[in-house]
Amino acid sequence: MSNTLRSALSESNLPGLPLRHRGKVRDVFDLPLERLPPGTPAGDYLLIVATDRLSAFDVVLPDPIPGKGEMLCQISNFWFGKTSHIVANHLTGIDVAAVLPGGTDPAPYAKRAVVTKRLKPVAIECIARGYVIGSGWKDYQRTGRISGIALPDGLRQAEKLAEPIFTPSTKAAVGDHDENIDFDTAVRTVGAELAEAVRDATLRLYRYAADYAAQRGILLADTKFEFGTDADGRLYVMDEMLTPDSSRYWPADEYQVGTSPPSYDKQYVRDYLEALGWDKTPPGPPLPGDVIERTRAKYAEALQKLAGISVD
Repeated sequence: MSNTLRSALSESNLPGLPLRHRGKVRDVFDLPLERLPPGTPAGDYLLIVATDRLSAFDVVLPDPIPGKGEMLCQISNFWFGKTSHIVANHLTGIDVAAVLPGGTDPAPYAKRAVVTKRLKPVAIECIARGYVIGSGWKDYQRTGRISGIALPDGLRQAEKLAEPIFTPSTKAAVGDHDENIDFDTAVRTVGAELAEAVRDATLRLYRYAADYAAQRGILLADTKFEFGTDADGRLYVMDEMLTPDSSRYWPADEYQVGTSPPSYDKQYVRDYLEALGWDKTPPGPPLPGDVIERTRAKYAEALQKLAGISVD
């Protein structure tokens, strides 16, 4: 399969649809039932638009990555479909073009927007780690543990764990950083039953995705899931899923224990910003064209290798 990138969409404005939230990347609109196709079950619905905004170090940068939102949305939708037998997801299958305000060109939204159920978010970030890297590596160096889980002595950076682990974190307010927490803290935050349910779902999803990616020459080092519940308490995975923004993917042929492998994400942007000596507070600095293009190419490569969708 293939698709062609369109010009960048930094912000979506849809007159007549109430804007619920504008995040670092996604714009979320309420969808009144009267806007939905006849026969849609009663309930609360959202239109989620993945823009081309790019954040680094929790700061939204002034330059978008053209087509990034389309690529992220397609990767998420691919994984939602592949894993629906493991846990339900928030997608409704309702055509986006059918709910856009009159006069709106549907083309910019066709590959970057979805109609979803509106759910009650679980109040923790749900992270699975299969390798010792990132904040987990820092925790391990300091304490020998990650999120309270004791690990063997002598592990090296990027080393694979004997079994993947569940390492929840807080959900920080905008501008703040998430903090790793142990499972007992997760239980106190969301309750024992829900904590156990999201731990199980997180690890099952991770194992399935890691096995699938490995067959395509990609290692899934770690990933973050968002979960929500409906009015009946049923658990769903939501937001984005197994994208390069929420996951650390490594090319298997470049993996080497003891170093931080290259990844299919914002690596070029982070490296550029680190070299600038930027203080990581708003406003973010502009990005040169080569950094934008190399970052876009990494997202496109991940989309093609994981989902078989090529960007022209």
